[in-house]
Order: sequence, then structure tokens, then C-alpha cells
Amino acid sequence: MSDTTKTTADIAQSPIPVREILPWTLFGVLLILAIYFIGVEEGATSLIKGMYVHEFVHDGRHLLGFPCH
Repeated sequence: MSDTTKTTADIAQSPIPVREILPWTLFGVLLILAIYFIGVEEGATSLIKGMYVHEFVHDGRHLLGFPCH
């Protein structure tokens, strides 16, 4: 048996192309925005005045376990 070890110099490293990162970045941003609007958008931290967003996502809040009233 021979012992072989690979060093970091033996492994070819290449950067990840932007076209492969972009869909995941977009998905992450949309997911964070969805969680914000469903879970946080009301009261003192509200970005949009009124209760329009709260009423639109009200059932989703209950489904995901966010308290709202």
C-alpha cells in the first residue's frame, strides 16, 4: 500500500461563476423579504403604513406560527 496525501496545491480551485451564484442569491433575498413581510411587518417596525400587508399575509402568519393578535 502506498500512502498518498493531497495538498492544497494539488487541488485545482476555480471561482464559482456569477451565473451559478445569482439564482441562489435572488432566492435568498426573496426568502428574507417573505419572512420579513409575513413575520415582522406590522406595528412600530412597519415599512408600509396601514394594515394592508398585515391583512394580506394574515393567514400565512397563523400557518407559520407567528403571533399577531
